[in-house]
Amino acid sequence: MAQPNVYQVSDWNGSSGERWVTHRQRLDAMLAPFGDAAIAAAAVRPGERVLDVGCGAGTSSIALARQVGATGEVLGLDISGPLIGLAQSQQPTDLPVRYALADAGSATLTTHGFNLLFSRFGVMFFDDPVASFAHMRRWLRPGGRIAFVCWRAAADNDWVRLPMGAIRDIVPPLAPPDPEAPGPFSFGDATRVTRILSDAGFAEIDLTPIDGVIPFGQGADREAALDDALAMAFEVGPLSRALADQPADVRDRAAQAVRQAFAARPGETAILIDGAAWIVTATNPG
Repeated sequence: MAQPNVYQVSDWNGSSGERWVTHRQRLDAMLAPFGDAAIAAAAVRPGERVLDVGCGAGTSSIALARQVGATGEVLGLDISGPLIGLAQSQQPTDLPVRYALADAGSATLTTHGFNLLFSRFGVMFFDDPVASFAHMRRWLRPGGRIAFVCWRAAADNDWVRLPMGAIRDIVPPLAPPDPEAPGPFSFGDATRVTRILSDAGFAEIDLTPIDGVIPFGQGADREAALDDALAMAFEVGPLSRALADQPADVRDRAAQAVRQAFAARPGETAILIDGAAWIVTATNPG
């Protein structure tokens, strides 16, 4: 069993969790095409029992519950108290879904025998991913399956590539992160993902690339959408960290450059940028 990631627990019960609660609708709109594709790949059937790992405020859990129907069950797990609290406050009474505050990589569940482990961008943050996936696999029945969506490389995703490219000549570049450290892009390498799942005991592992258009920033008109895209860039991604210690004039120049980068993208009431992810599926051989 993996140990809980102390930093991730602290972050998702602090600033990251608060940002997701504040921007939930916009972030759900960004992730919708990828989450929908992952649910389609999961081939959910009526009556199945599903564990939604990193369920956030419950958007994916509700979508899964609609597919399993009244005879099925969906349990959403997340380490973020603010997000689980929001999910529980909006829990539909007519769907078989419930939520629990827990780290899926180390949690003790009283129920097992799930047909499906699912995740929408919730599995890239484990300190020891092999141990975490092996732990979660024990909750699956023999022949059960896993389906999740995770980001490909940061360089393939405009929500990071555009702002960081725009400030390249304005501020010194950040030191590149450890590609295997927990974080949104830690599953960008398909070979690594395959190795993790194989070492955790999964079989029939498949990774399919998916490219989508992300509405990043919204507004009543294009200017408002650009303003919102700039604000979102400071909220989501490494831009704030890159500018944290810079003087005001440098931050202003950087903000103008980032806004210009988004202005080169299409869209009127939302700025449309490119996103790249993996749809990952595997089975539990029992």
